[in-house]
Amino acid sequence: MGMFSSINTASSGLTAQRLRQDVIADNIANVNTTRTTEGGPFRRSRVVMRPRVDQPYWRTPFLPRPLDHGVGNGVRVTSVEKDMDADPRLVWDPTHPDAIQSGPNEGYVEMPNVNIVSEMTDMISASRSYEANLSVIDGAKNMFERALDIGR
Repeated sequence: MGMFSSINTASSGLTAQRLRQDVIADNIANVNTTRTTEGGPFRRSRVVMRPRVDQPYWRTPFLPRPLDHGVGNGVRVTSVEKDMDADPRLVWDPTHPDAIQSGPNEGYVEMPNVNIVSEMTDMISASRSYEANLSVIDGAKNMFERALDIGR
């Protein structure tokens, strides 16, 4: 492991959590969007993250094979996906321009599948994760400064 590996790992988390916060903010901003360019109501987006795995992170002379688990190399965002599993909410509003005009749901408007409570919970989680990664970087910086002080 290199000297700056903890900073590189934490910075990957900062980048991923920042994107997650941006996607959550987009979901909240579109909570009432009933018409999109794709057609239909806005669909909630979610960030898919995976561990960054380039190679085994540590080799030791005491074990017959390299360790490929434990402390990792960080995280990477693999995609931002639309949540197509949850159906749109139906809200009764026959005067709305996007109200369904015929069928059993006549007078209802298809609203986005965004739940404000879960989005705010996700936003708090992303914010705390971002702060934790900042603390890791700050701790590594302090460690490097102390090591330089020892050398003086």
